[in-house]
Amino acid sequence: MIAIPDLYAIFRQHSVVCTDTRQLQPGCIFFALKGDNFDGNKFAKQALEQGAAYAVIDNPAFKQNERYLLVPNVLSALQALAIYHRRQFDIPVIAIGGSNGKTTTKELVANVLASHYPCHFTKGNLNNHIGVPLTLLAMPVETEVAVVEMGTNQPGDIEQLCEIALPTHGLLTNIGKEHLEGFGSLEGVKKAEGELFRHLARHNGWVFVNLSEKYLASMARRNPRKINYARTELLVTEEDEETIGVMLTGETPFVSAAFLSDESGKVIEVQTQLVGRHNFNNVMTAIALGIYFKVPAEKIKAALEAYIPSNNRSQLLRRGSNTILLDAYNANPSSMKPALESLKAIPGTWKVAILGDMLELGTESLKEHEAIVRFAAKQKPDVLALVGPEFGQANFKKYGALHFPDTAAAKKWLDEQKFENSLILIKGSRGMRLETLV
Repeated sequence: MIAIPDLYAIFRQHSVVCTDTRQLQPGCIFFALKGDNFDGNKFAKQALEQGAAYAVIDNPAFKQNERYLLVPNVLSALQALAIYHRRQFDIPVIAIGGSNGKTTTKELVANVLASHYPCHFTKGNLNNHIGVPLTLLAMPVETEVAVVEMGTNQPGDIEQLCEIALPTHGLLTNIGKEHLEGFGSLEGVKKAEGELFRHLARHNGWVFVNLSEKYLASMARRNPRKINYARTELLVTEEDEETIGVMLTGETPFVSAAFLSDESGKVIEVQTQLVGRHNFNNVMTAIALGIYFKVPAEKIKAALEAYIPSNNRSQLLRRGSNTILLDAYNANPSSMKPALESLKAIPGTWKVAILGDMLELGTESLKEHEAIVRFAAKQKPDVLALVGPEFGQANFKKYGALHFPDTAAAKKWLDEQKFENSLILIKGSRGMRLETLV
């Protein structure tokens, strides 16, 4: 069995970690993780043949020579190695959790901080018990600040990720109805996401608190070290020094904001490429962290204005004469409503809302899907189309909505419609793959 310090010595020489033989890089260390339907030990030999320098395994039957590094448990070894690497850095590590907007907020914060410091951050949404260690192990030695996204779908997840990433700072984007299958209720969500604030309180860390978001101020009441920020209607230099104020100056078609420069006291206006009022909070968070970490105001502005959403998140696409608001990366009741409000707020002569099932809502699923159908109907889109079996259980006919059993059926219908000069919202959970509609 190899000890973690000895494994780290090898990692220093071979600093790329791989867990999938289909994405192998020459000279990497392959970690033979197990899943419900696979055993990575069986791929260790293949990984070495394809160019991996070493393979970390936990089944001695597969060890053939010294390039097979035997550990008691591969996942535990990956996590322990990540902790060991993390401890080599005396830098701010910012953890980002919350129900909605984590990835967009992470991208915006990272863009701002990277404009002034060597910044390492979570790529994509590698935000779970495997993704966070991989994020940390990819952190270059020159990193001066790190931004780590943390996801959860059951109690205890965030605490485990904090024990791995050892954050010095943290924030929650918001609290909403997410993963109710695992959390049971909104109170369950608050308790699970609140693990981040509680961890930082125990370890003398700092929390960033958006006072404009429900629940967050009360959740942070036991955190003695906090930086507050909030939406303000007026930017004044005499404003309470303990609260960073950011102003919403526009929301259609894109969010714009303003804040005061720490250096000059001038008002700095930011015109983003993000759609929807709900994205203002993400922008405001990035501004607040930029100010706190002493990023020059003009760099904050430039970083936010340069950010273009991708990966099916708040993307504004043109298809012929139609404008498509594609937000199909994830969905829950708390994110569906702002997306529908954005559709209503953006000027347009013909509006279409295509909504896919919200997954992992457990026993609350029917109630929450029916509530969204009612809410969507109140926004009065010209066409309301629902996709998936969960929406199929709701009383959609009462509201004049269309329903399709799956995404393929919805795509067939959409291709036949020949919409022109329309504004089309496409929003649903990742598992629905609604991005295939466009």
